[in-house]
Amino acid sequence: MDLAGIPGLLRREDILLEEDIEKKDPIDLFRKWFQQLKEDPGTIMEPSAMHLTTCTKDGVPSGRLVLLKGFAEDGFRFFTHYQSRKGQELEENPRAAITFNWTHMSRQVRVEGEVEKLPVQAANEYYNQRRYDSQISSLCSGKDTSKPVPSRAVLLQKQKFLKELYREGRVPMPELWGGYLLKPKMVEFWQGKHNGIDDRIRFRRPAANEVVDGVLTKPGENGWVYERLYPYI
Repeated sequence: MDLAGIPGLLRREDILLEEDIEKKDPIDLFRKWFQQLKEDPGTIMEPSAMHLTTCTKDGVPSGRLVLLKGFAEDGFRFFTHYQSRKGQELEENPRAAITFNWTHMSRQVRVEGEVEKLPVQAANEYYNQRRYDSQISSLCSGKDTSKPVPSRAVLLQKQKFLKELYREGRVPMPELWGGYLLKPKMVEFWQGKHNGIDDRIRFRRPAANEVVDGVLTKPGENGWVYERLYPYI
């Protein structure tokens, strides 16, 4: 199947200029972009959806969509089972990348950094906010998450049993289920254009003793530096 004739992402007339970034801090800019996304009438169904890429200790990558469940100056938060494939890979290689693709706004945000587990209290607080069906679904997998299952019927039978067992009262959080914090070392903002000259602004943590020349690499705030990159080919 030849896909060469399929058009690329919708380009808009928005321009991302350094002087328009009021605070030279990637988390602040991400917050503004995300707020615009929430207020846009054409917003996607899951604005918090992000592609999470993890790797084994040998560098074999895997990716999947997960939901962002919070962000602040310290990083980006998401939740899963520690025995899932991503959980196992993060255990042996605690580094990851996440990508937000907001096509209708012709925007993309890429984040890379180190990952650490959130406290159990944070996992409990979030789990207790989840919908009943989502809690039951988590228990259906439990410690067997990402393992083969004979059929969908087995899952439906287990779901029925759990709903009868926890018809009333709190659904317990599965063992080894919890949250992660991705602490960013690089955040790149991409804004597409109709004329093909896309904008790419990269924020990153500078290397030790790195000289920031103020021309190609400029000092930001809160320990960040930022650079404009050539567009993707």
